[in-house]
Amino acid sequence: MALMDKHKILEKNATLLLAGSFLVVTIGGIVEIAPLFYLENTIEKVEGMRPYTPLELAGRNIYIREGCYACHSQMIRPFRDEVERYGHYSLAAESMYDHPFQWGSKRTGPDLARVGGRYSNEWHVQHLIDPRSVVPESNMPSYGFLANTPLRVDDAAAHLRANRAVGVPYDEEMIANATRDLLDQANPDADPSGLESRYPNVRVESFDGDPSRVTEMDALVAYLQMLGTLVDFSTYDETIGFR
Repeated sequence: MALMDKHKILEKNATLLLAGSFLVVTIGGIVEIAPLFYLENTIEKVEGMRPYTPLELAGRNIYIREGCYACHSQMIRPFRDEVERYGHYSLAAESMYDHPFQWGSKRTGPDLARVGGRYSNEWHVQHLIDPRSVVPESNMPSYGFLANTPLRVDDAAAHLRANRAVGVPYDEEMIANATRDLLDQANPDADPSGLESRYPNVRVESFDGDPSRVTEMDALVAYLQMLGTLVDFSTYDETIGFR
């Protein structure tokens, strides 16, 4: 009996077809779900990684809301052309606090995994307001309205709690000080000691250039300026990892 004839037996018997379909779905489900139980074992702990500050987290939420991930990936692949253009290839640990991660699969614009510190705050603000004024060939739309939109700050603690529910290690002190930390990070005249103790290697400055208020532009630029800045790759060895 030919192979196709045997397949006809399965197609003509509803019970066998149902059992076969169930078996295929079960195997597929196990293949997809089982690795999640060992996820922690696949992520190398890297010194310097920390949860997002409340302001950076708000900026990340805006980044997702405005669909920035549709044109910009945050995943540098381990290929020479990518590493030479964008920097060291991305590590799994760099996305350990991302829910959801922003790896992406399309690059209408450049990868942003290591954009932090590459440009000044002023450049980012001008680029978001009028992209073609700094990148003439850009086809990015304007996001100038962010500079005129006050950032909502009363829900900062709620965002931290939501992320803690999915595994981000925000403690009670971080949650209790969420609103204050958010405002302090965008105020260069504030006392940053508490913020810096909770979130090492944090930038404290007026990201949109106007310290008298906190806008969505502040939040988005704060998020962009920290991308790829937390890990010190000078201590990374390709064969043994971090020394």
